[in-house]
Amino acid sequence: MPVKKKSVSNKPVVLLVEDDPFLYKVLSARLKDEGMDVTVATDGEEAVLDAIKLVPTLMLLDLILPKKSGFEVLKEIRKNKSTAKLPVVVLSNLGQQDDVAQMEKLGIREYLVKADYSLTEMVEKIKEHLQSVTTS
Repeated sequence: MPVKKKSVSNKPVVLLVEDDPFLYKVLSARLKDEGMDVTVATDGEEAVLDAIKLVPTLMLLDLILPKKSGFEVLKEIRKNKSTAKLPVVVLSNLGQQDDVAQMEKLGIREYLVKADYSLTEMVEKIKEHLQSVTTS
């Protein structure tokens, strides 16, 4: 009797960690339109649990979050074996150089200051990261 394979979607899985309802609704809709499977976490605790449960292709992480900050989320997922190498792009309005440096030490792919990018530019950046993650 043949072994039944679990049906697995070929869509990249994106975990969007964002507490601003307007931004996460608009951004997740655009990413879904681009063929991505998007899960939204609206606080830091949910982000850690979802990252471990889903092990997404890419995590988009805000830094100012309820319950746990983006810094704490990243430190926690880096300690977990299944998510230690998870590709993370930070989307934040914190643009201080020490914030950027701290996140880069934790192995992020890129730090995007939300105010510096249009929604379309953000989506293009995310697609570029997904392309390099899925082909490497």
